[in-house]
Amino acid sequence: MAKKGIVYLVGAGPGDPGLFTLKGVECLRRADVVVLDRLIPPRLLNYARAEAELIYVGKASGAHAMGQRDINQLLVDKAREGHVVVRLKGGDPLLFGRGGEEAMALAQAGIPFEIVPGVSSALAVPAYAGIPVTHRGLAASFLVVTGHEDAAKEEKQVQWDNIARSADTLVVLMGLENLEAIVGKLLEFGKSPETPIAVIRGGTTARQETITGTLGDILAKARGLKPPAVVVVGPVVSLRGPLRWFEDKPLFGRRVLVTRAREQAPGLSDLLAREGAEPVPIPTIEIVPPQDYGPLDAAIARLDAYDWVIFTSGNGVSSFSSRLRALGKDARAFGRAKICAVGPATGAALERVGLRADFVPVEYLTGAIPEGLGILEGRRVLLPRADIASNQLAEDLRAGGAQVDEVVAYRTRPAKAPAVDLPALFRAGDVDAVALASPSAVKSLVISLTSKEPEGPSAAEHLARTIVACIGPVTAQTARELGIRVDVIASEHTMEGLVQALSQAMPRGEPRRNDGYGISSGTNAPTAA
Repeated sequence: MAKKGIVYLVGAGPGDPGLFTLKGVECLRRADVVVLDRLIPPRLLNYARAEAELIYVGKASGAHAMGQRDINQLLVDKAREGHVVVRLKGGDPLLFGRGGEEAMALAQAGIPFEIVPGVSSALAVPAYAGIPVTHRGLAASFLVVTGHEDAAKEEKQVQWDNIARSADTLVVLMGLENLEAIVGKLLEFGKSPETPIAVIRGGTTARQETITGTLGDILAKARGLKPPAVVVVGPVVSLRGPLRWFEDKPLFGRRVLVTRAREQAPGLSDLLAREGAEPVPIPTIEIVPPQDYGPLDAAIARLDAYDWVIFTSGNGVSSFSSRLRALGKDARAFGRAKICAVGPATGAALERVGLRADFVPVEYLTGAIPEGLGILEGRRVLLPRADIASNQLAEDLRAGGAQVDEVVAYRTRPAKAPAVDLPALFRAGDVDAVALASPSAVKSLVISLTSKEPEGPSAAEHLARTIVACIGPVTAQTARELGIRVDVIASEHTMEGLVQALSQAMPRGEPRRNDGYGISSGTNAPTAA
């Protein structure tokens, strides 16, 4: 029986990936096809399956990747082919998102669909700017209106004469390009020139920029500001001073490239976002199984014969435990063998699979392991590791008299070409820092940035204006060997330590005024997985 298609009209929220809904995550994980708008947070695409087809249909002012009628037909066609389709739309799909038109087209074509609401920028953006849309004693009502319609045209749906008098707080979406006409209409129909107003660009992202003033002076203050922006008019704007919280975070306004593998990126990205940064997850490596499971399987079969099993990464833990389960075994297979983790992150990965490390060195370095294990003479040690991992630890253990078996638990290889033009981000100065968490990530980043043209810029030249932060000295050494300048090395060699080091090295600054955040049109727009 042919597979039956369905379309989910999903609201992606206002920009902060943390405001995406659990229902939206569920839909993305099921999707065969993702049809996405402009300014969708790139991190949301991590929830989609690697093999899902990504189709960009974003619309910028005066530049539409695809017309609305064509988008409607695309959704119908993909569903008729039997696909699970996610139509990923900014904000809420039914609030000025034309989601109703798409739903109508699907209904008329007999295509099953569901609507998944999203957090609207009408509420979230003012909140992130420290402006409540209602507040006891100041505002008991609010009104949301589109600013996309030219307020000066004769025949219009938006009745500015009624709007100027009908609510305590006015929230205008997509109104920046028509701001002069909107302000003029509000003044014409009775609003005082002293009425507080805020224009918030890039709300809920690390690019958020908030300009406040009055109807009398906002045009001069907001000159040069580019869309997208939310406009808030009313006395509640005066509360911003004591209530601003988001823009005071340590890494606010900073854009940090996260190069970790697709499966690992969310952890570091979440830590960066917590400090106010905008993570840019562009995996430069991917984790794949060994070419031959034979050596790993043989080691697992005699696991209880080892004195120590040493894990040097979370990838090693997850790959080893997955193979253990595939062979029908569990933690009992370790028998008398003790377990060592190179650091707390690896220790946490062990706990997630039901294991606990017997030893974690105080210094989170492989070099600290041999001394910490005590007597090595005659001890049998198993090292499940990556195919390209350094053999320095094995050599140090053997120098102490241990018998060491090294087995490949997983392989790392350069990721597929990213949907985003990585060199273009650096040429535009659109990345403030790069967070490097492993030697393999460094190597793959250099490959991704190395120009194929003989006279083109090198990776080091691309990174010249960007802070390069490494999780520890081993990663930093790899970077330097490849000609990359290292600015920051975390004193605590963990993801938390890396983020803390970045916070200390990058004084909080204002976000740039440009269009380089989210997914935009042109070469930066993904077309397929």
